[in-house]
Formats: sequence, structure tokens, C-alpha cells
Amino acid sequence: MNSQQEKPVKKQFPVTGLSCASCASNVELKLNSQPGVVQAVVNLASQIATVEFIPSQVKPEDLKESIVSIGYDLITDESVNAREELENIQQKNYRSLKFRTITSVILSVPLVVISMFFMNMPYANYIMWLLATPIVLWMGRNFFINGWKQLMHRSANMDTLVALSTGIAYLFSVYNTLFPGFWHNRGLHAHVYFEAAGVVIALILLGRVLEEGAKANTSSAIKKLIGLQPKTVFKVAADGSSKEFLISTVKTGDIILIKPGEKIPVDGLVTQGNSYVDESLITGEPVPVFKEPGTSVFAGTINQKGSFQFRAEKVGADTLLSGIIKMVQEAQGSKAPVQKLVDKIARIFVPVVVIISIITLFIWVIFGGENGLIQGIMSMVTVLVVACPCALGLATPTAIMVGIGKGAENNILIRDAEALENTYRMNALVLDKTGTITEGKPTVEKIEWITEADKSLFVNIFFSLEKASEHPLAEAITDNLKSIASPVLLDDIQSITGKGITGKYKGISYFVGGNRLMLENNIIVSPVLEQLAVAWESEAKSIIYFADNQRVMAVISVSDPVKKNSEKTIQNLQQMGIRVYMVTGDNEKTASSVASITGVTEFRANMLPSDKAEFIKALQSDGKVTGMVGDGINDSEALATADVSIAMGKGSDIAIDAAKMTIISSDLSYIPVAIRLSRNTVRTIRQNLFWAFIYNIIGIPLAAGILFPVNGFLINPMIAGAAMALSSVSVVSNSLRLKWTN
Repeated sequence: MNSQQEKPVKKQFPVTGLSCASCASNVELKLNSQPGVVQAVVNLASQIATVEFIPSQVKPEDLKESIVSIGYDLITDESVNAREELENIQQKNYRSLKFRTITSVILSVPLVVISMFFMNMPYANYIMWLLATPIVLWMGRNFFINGWKQLMHRSANMDTLVALSTGIAYLFSVYNTLFPGFWHNRGLHAHVYFEAAGVVIALILLGRVLEEGAKANTSSAIKKLIGLQPKTVFKVAADGSSKEFLISTVKTGDIILIKPGEKIPVDGLVTQGNSYVDESLITGEPVPVFKEPGTSVFAGTINQKGSFQFRAEKVGADTLLSGIIKMVQEAQGSKAPVQKLVDKIARIFVPVVVIISIITLFIWVIFGGENGLIQGIMSMVTVLVVACPCALGLATPTAIMVGIGKGAENNILIRDAEALENTYRMNALVLDKTGTITEGKPTVEKIEWITEADKSLFVNIFFSLEKASEHPLAEAITDNLKSIASPVLLDDIQSITGKGITGKYKGISYFVGGNRLMLENNIIVSPVLEQLAVAWESEAKSIIYFADNQRVMAVISVSDPVKKNSEKTIQNLQQMGIRVYMVTGDNEKTASSVASITGVTEFRANMLPSDKAEFIKALQSDGKVTGMVGDGINDSEALATADVSIAMGKGSDIAIDAAKMTIISSDLSYIPVAIRLSRNTVRTIRQNLFWAFIYNIIGIPLAAGILFPVNGFLINPMIAGAAMALSSVSVVSNSLRLKWTN
């Protein structure tokens, strides 16, 4: 088979050493330049490179070698231990970054105070030198290391500009501290700019901490999903005996024994026994499903009280759970369009500023007369100081910090800037039904007795029968009755598979179950109760009857009630210009009823996790920016696929980890609040970037001395430092306005 016909493979590799978008871009560019690589995408947030390559042309080891050559590293070991080691490295780096940020901020405070108010105190320059040195040379060392790496590979990023401006300001200040006479002899004052160098590094480090904090724990959802798979299983031998084996030994066709409370390890078909299985992992529905020979079971779902055997049909990577895991991994590793604008502009901005500063120096040397060199050096430093990317670097993180803080105050946890940016553009929102629009727990809505006398006589028997039942709806009924009923001793209790339960009290038989159980036992339903049952069924309620051996004495309506704020919230979303859809694993009748109550005009029923994800993709292919709201593990695939993923806080931990936003209270009404917050935050970011660039567009030419030939105006580096600080303050102040917006 030649290379053109060979099918490429897609793999994900952790990358270490990434500190900014330019780093990710460099790694991506290098990977894509390798022969045999079809496509490579590097995700800065997850620190993952997703590479599609032809194995006969390039091996993972070759990819690793190419990345090491430009100062980064690619982890090609795909074992669980390697991923854990990467997480340890990332956590260690984050702790180090926090320490350096806190230390630099603490040292910057006295530095600024001395520079502003105590410049004339004895040894002021030496004290400031002492305070600035650890900030610049130790706390900010990574800026210089990364800047040097960029230089070696003929590129530049914001680290380059930070390193140049702070490095030159620091060295210039050191020279002026040690040799002030050089300037005094020429009639000039020996200014120092230690505070500019220190504060710049402290503020940029603060921005990095905010960014890194938002990127933390991206792989926890994957770890929890993998944790759903049991490590061992009980295989049944031909003689009927069972023995424990590692899950990795399971093959298609093996017979597996499942005991009460155990997780199902692989997908398969029940061959013997019966039980109820909690399939909320797959369907999101709260009611466990009855399993008997011939029915399917899925990996990760949880068996309840019974035992059964099943034949393995899909094992390993072929199971439904493995498919969900893979989907979440790929979605988390895909490239997100977050903060691309700033990084693109920074790539041009940085070399342009450096070139302007050098040109400034040469122009002053050529045309500046006797003090041209001195004025040129000062103007060059002024250009670099005034153009220092404080405002640019803080424009996004400060707005995000305030936006995320305000979200937390409103029970909205926002994972990163991607969620805010995409929510701003979102125009289609997909809501899961169970646990999102509805409460997610079966509740007794009404128990109608044929007479009050029957209620007082038979409620204890009804309560006792339901207490003995394994049916998932029985718990809802016993919860409802426990305050008014007491258990009695029943005889001959029998669970009738898929139909209900029966038992005897003082020789008389009593039944609890559906309409089918009543018909089979020729039990009469009074017209009044039958009419009620029909009305409730039309509203998609579950109907249960309680009867003796002759007549029905009570009819019970059980449902998953719609949350009280759902209807109003959906109306608010529609008024905000967002198209609302509902998806559910439930049946068409129930879905239609809930849609009608809440005002949802478009819905999809009987959907598996992959169906929900495909529906999201279909909306995206129509050009919609989609949001997904869910609360179950079954929603994690759709959450990972959507542009905006929102988990309800009382749902699954995995859904929460897969989502970019979490509504802590599970109250749907906070979703419009989150959307308004994201819109306000993105507007603030854009305002910040506008002012940051306006500041540079005006400040850089003035710093270079463009007005000097006209009116002799020249910005002193000290003024440039103050202007730089003012630009940062204006950006931070604008971000703080978010606290008071609705």
C-alpha cells in the first residue's frame, strides 16, 4: 500500500513548555511542517496537540524530536502514568507562577511608593534597585528565557516585548544608579525606571495567573469517565461457576455475571436473570430500566437490586462509554478561537515596536546634534516603556476576572474565556429535558382514592406493598405516604415482572401496578378513576393503580415535574434572540407535553448521547453558534460538541467537568443571566483592547519624539512609565465597571 492510499491516524499528545498563544502557534507550525503530518492542531487551554499523520511516513518519536528542537516537548508516551505525570508538572508550574506573582506584587508596592513620594530619600535608587532585582531577574526570568527562545527561532511574541522593555529599563536604571555623573556632566538628570520594570512584570504575571487558573483541571472529566469502568469482572464458565478477571481480558461472546449494585463493564445482551438498571448515564432519564433476557445493557450503567448474566457484545474501545470518552477527549483537544485577536495583533505589534525603537535611536543619533546619542537612548527606552503591553496584556484577563467573579456571585461558575466569548455569539440553545427543564426525580403529583373511608382503611397496606417493591417509582410513592402510613405485615408478596406487585393481608390479595395488571386480574376501575387516569396519561404522567382482588381503590399520578422557572426562562431566552431546542431520551408523548408547557417550539425525543451530539453538529453546520445545557453523564458528549456548554450543578460531576459553565443552583433562570454577563464581559474586553491600542497609537509616536521638531515636546521616560500605568489603570477600572452592570 502506498502512502497516498494509507489511512492517516489521529492521536493526541500532551505538550509541555507552552506559555502563550504564540508558543502554541509555533508548535502547531512545526508539527504541520513535518512530512507525513496531514493536520496538527495545538490547544493551549488543554495543552494537547491533536495530530493526524501517516504512520509509514512519520512516527510520534519524530514529532517529539522536532518539537524538542524549538524548545518545547511532546509527551508521546500514551500510558495513564504519563498523563498523570503531565498533570503533576502543570500543577507544579502553576504553584510556581502563583508564588512568583505574589512575591513580585509584594515587592512592587514599596517600589512604587518610593518612586512616587520618596525619590529624594538617602539611597533611594539603591533601595529601588534592591527591590526590582528579584522581580526582574528571578520572578520575571521566564519572560527573558521565552524571549530568547523566540529570538533564536526568528520570531517574537509578547514575552519578547516584556523582556526588552523591562530589561532595557532595568539596565538603563542600573547604569544611571552607578554612573549618574555621565548625565549630570551633560546637564541631564539621571532618571531610574526600576518601578516601571518591576510593575510591568508584576502585572503581566498577574494576568498569566488568571489565565492559568482558568485552564486548570481540563482532564478531570476524562479521569472521571474512565473511572466509571470497573477494573474487574466476573466471567461465567461453561460449568456455571464464576471467577474474577481483569476487564482487559473480556472478549466478545464472554458471559459476564452482574451482582446487585455493580457497574456494567461492557456493552452486551442479557442472557439470564432480570433486574432494574440505572441508565441515566446513557439516557439521562431518572427511572431505572427493567432488564430481562434479550435486552441490551451498556458499560458504565449501574445495576440495582437483582442479579443477571449477559453476553459481551462490544468491548474495549467499541463500548458506548468509550465512545463518549473519545468524543470528550477530541472536543477538549480541538482548537478554540479564544483571544486570537490579541495574539495575532501582538505578533505584528511586537516586532513593529522593536523596529520603531531602533529607528528612533538612529534618527536621534543622526539628527539629534551633540546629545543625540543620549536623547536617542532615552527615547528608545521611552518607546519600549510606553509600548509595554500592560494594557494589552490586561485587557482580556481583568475583564474575565471580574466577569467570572460576578458570575460566581450569581451561582454561575465559568471555566474560561472561551465560554464567555462563544456565549456572546450564541444564537441557538439546546436544553436537555430531564434534570434541566424538569426536576429529574419522579414525584407523586396526586393520589386519588375512591372514598376517604378506603384511604383510612387501606393506606397502610398500599404503603407496605410499595415498600416491598423494587420498582423505581415505588420510592416516590413511599416518600409521599410515609407521613400518614405505617407498615403492616403482608403475606405471599410476589413481584410480577414488568407489571407490578401483589401481596396478601388477612387472606385478601392486594395489587399495585399498571392498567395491564388490573385487566389480567379482572379488577374493576370505577368510571371516575378511569377518567382521571386517562386525563393524566394525556399529560404524559405515569399511572399506577392500587386495588384489592375486586376493585381499584386508588389511582396515582407520578411524573417528573417541570421546574417552576423553566417556562419563564425559555421565554426570556427567546426574547434575547436565542432559538431554543429541547432534546431528551424520553418518549415522544412526554417530550411533547413538556414542550407544550414550557413554550419550546422545537424538540427531539428518544435520543441517545450520540444523537444529541449529532443534532448539535447539524445546527453548527447550519451556521448556528450553539449552546448545550445538560445535567447527566449522557449529556457530556453533546456538551463537549457544543460551542457553549452549560451544566446544571446538581447533576453529574462529569457533565460539570465537560462543561465550560456550571449553574450551581440548577435553576434554569440563571442561564439568561450568564448570557447577559458574557455579552457585557466581551463588550468590556473589546473596549479595553480599543483603548489599549489607541494609547499605543498615540503614545509611541510621542515617545519617539515626533513633536520635537515642531514644538520641542519630548516625553520623559518617567512620564512614559506613568502613562503606561495610567493605561493599565484605565483598563482595570473599565473592567471593574462589570461589577455594577446587570
